[in-house]
Amino acid sequence: MDRDTLQDLIAWKNKSTRKPLIVRGARQVGKTWLLKEFGRTQYRQCVYVNFENAITLQDMFLKDFDINRIIQTLQIYAQTRITPEDTLIVFDEVQAAERGLTSLKYFCEDAPQYHVVAAGSLLGMGLHSQVSFPVGKVNFLDMRPLSFREFLRAMNEGQLVETLLKGDWEIISVFHQKLVEYLKTYLYVGGMPEVVKTYLQTNDFSQVRQVQREILNAYEADFSKHAPLEVVPRIQMVWRSIPSQLAKENKKFVYSVLREGARAKDFELAIEWLCNCGLFLKSQRISKPDMPLIAYQDLPVFKLFLLDVGLLAAMTSLDVRVLIEKERIFTEFKGALTEQYVMQQLRLRSEDYIGYWTNERSTAEVDFVIQRGAEVIPIEVKAENNVRARSFKLFCEKYQPQLAVRTSMLPYHKEDWMTNIPLYGIEAPFS
Repeated sequence: MDRDTLQDLIAWKNKSTRKPLIVRGARQVGKTWLLKEFGRTQYRQCVYVNFENAITLQDMFLKDFDINRIIQTLQIYAQTRITPEDTLIVFDEVQAAERGLTSLKYFCEDAPQYHVVAAGSLLGMGLHSQVSFPVGKVNFLDMRPLSFREFLRAMNEGQLVETLLKGDWEIISVFHQKLVEYLKTYLYVGGMPEVVKTYLQTNDFSQVRQVQREILNAYEADFSKHAPLEVVPRIQMVWRSIPSQLAKENKKFVYSVLREGARAKDFELAIEWLCNCGLFLKSQRISKPDMPLIAYQDLPVFKLFLLDVGLLAAMTSLDVRVLIEKERIFTEFKGALTEQYVMQQLRLRSEDYIGYWTNERSTAEVDFVIQRGAEVIPIEVKAENNVRARSFKLFCEKYQPQLAVRTSMLPYHKEDWMTNIPLYGIEAPFS
């Protein structure tokens, strides 16, 4: 599959200030495939080590961090001569090798000529406070499920993607209904690589759902494997509550949904663990849309989203028939899938901050408020063609943002006070 992250890896390779790279992301978002593809296409050879499987190498860093010894050990293991200028070294599931992460510091300081990439599920790397982390000695790259534009490319719609990213709305309007149908499919299938591959090969939504459930089951199994045992029951409770949390009109996370009398201090660690592992996306309430937004966040008040819209659909057992019933999939359980989708797409744009706004009495709300450079941009998400939004209008009248965006099922159009961007074009430039 054509992954945008491959271009980020190529840019890392060509940096004069390159440091060892850590690729972060939840399990099954495609890290291993991407790194092998990067090694295959951009280097003469790739030495790949999965420390969960290569048990004999798990103690490789315990004696010392002598890079010459480490390289020699890798050469014997891989039966390959490692040459710095044209060999990619990949440490996969690096958390399974004791002091594996720490070794990156010494590659950076003592042997910067080697191209080293480490990857590991954040389920294993999330809260290991006992690990000496190589602060300032590594670069980072976050890997997520396929975005909608990557999904379109997988559907052989590369030219349509180019037109979307240019924001050529006159041409895009000709393909409006086609893009709506693709988006409906994406909300159901999502962007997990194995799920997308299953859809491409079978065009069978029942098989898609089966793979999604297998991934969800694997995540729950990983809780017990990687999380502190005393926190596992609470992690499971938070994880399983997400469909109920997002089904509310006000999607603010409410502890009483977990159990009667639940308090924040009982579940803070579980929520932090799931966020650090890349399984949850968090959007914090802001009290005022001023720069910088982080200074105005209300820490106890937030929304939680899942890492992938298709997995959310699977958690709710969403019936496949919603795909053929007009626009029902966009409004299913109060538009939660639509808001989840927008959150994912905004994360891919590398915004400086993504939050949401409510007034003090919570009688008015704007779904997202983002910071991009020196701009603060409110974004209202409408899952229906009925796009009346009293709170959004009040917000814009009060704070007079330079740019306000509504994203809905309607085609692109611009008004004096806001710009309507179709949901399928939320990755396009705002203007």
